[in-house]
Amino acid sequence: MNGEHSGKVKCLVWDLDNTLWDGVLLEGGGVVLRDGAAEVVRELDRRGILHSIASRNDHGLAMARLDALGLAEYFLHPQINWGAKSVSVKAIADALNIGIEALAFVDDQPFERDEVASVHPAVLCLDAAELGHIAGLPEFNPRFVTEDAWMRRRMYQADLVRREAEERFVGPQDAFLASLGMALSIAPAQEEDLARAEELTVRTHQLNTTGYTYSYEELDGFRRSDRHLLLVAGLKDRYGSYGKIGLALVEMEGGEWWIRLFLMSCRVMNRGVGTVFINHIRNLARAAGVRLMAEMVPNERNRMMYMTYKFNHFRETETSPGRVVFENDLGPVQAFPGYVELDLR
Repeated sequence: MNGEHSGKVKCLVWDLDNTLWDGVLLEGGGVVLRDGAAEVVRELDRRGILHSIASRNDHGLAMARLDALGLAEYFLHPQINWGAKSVSVKAIADALNIGIEALAFVDDQPFERDEVASVHPAVLCLDAAELGHIAGLPEFNPRFVTEDAWMRRRMYQADLVRREAEERFVGPQDAFLASLGMALSIAPAQEEDLARAEELTVRTHQLNTTGYTYSYEELDGFRRSDRHLLLVAGLKDRYGSYGKIGLALVEMEGGEWWIRLFLMSCRVMNRGVGTVFINHIRNLARAAGVRLMAEMVPNERNRMMYMTYKFNHFRETETSPGRVVFENDLGPVQAFPGYVELDLR
């Protein structure tokens, strides 16, 4: 096992020859799945862990064989080519819009594992000989398997269809968003939301204002507290559900409300719903007659959340190493966009 891994694995990237299957595809004679490989694929998929491929192979032949083996649908953005596998691994992370540190890579060849580890030391690199133990590793065992988790691959596949539709669409962005028929719900978290809320704090790094993580038990405490407001957002459109995609934790301190955590799934980055969520909180604060403050822990990956605050009438009142404090003017009342149907509770 090479490389360092700083968090839970979101995607397992597979080599094919003598890794997913026994034998070499281009040597003819057919190849068969390795013992336990299909079970690992399906079990990790059930847990919400995605799969992809980085293999030196003929793309058409490899995909045809995967289809014949009944596994093609499980692999997102497969990179089957003759290039370096480190390049393929990076292409997969980019296509899925997840950090490189959230990937693991399994291959039977030490050279290939070392090549990936040398370029991407944060990737967890595994020997194919360890295949039978992968599902038991802590990096592949989330605390909860939520409804959003076991639907995750299907959600990503729906995103591919949306992306293709967007590429074909001729017209302004607002018109395309209107064509999606989006419905956004924002409501106080219920008990059944807590497992997914914990998962969001652990898994969401880019569109996350502070990076604070909270356990199920801590979130349940906030849900029950009369000093906190824990809001969960869900989104769906004509292509299907995105699941629960946003979370906000607001601490109420007398005449001030503090946004301690605000995050959105990267899958809705270009849907405009983050601004809707923020403006809902602004409206609640305005109605309560309080000051609205926000805490930000900036890093190299969450710059977009800094800009989200700036674009939504937050101004910096305090800046220190590793922390920014904002206050919202609560003046302009922003109209909610017409391209999304709102369910606010």
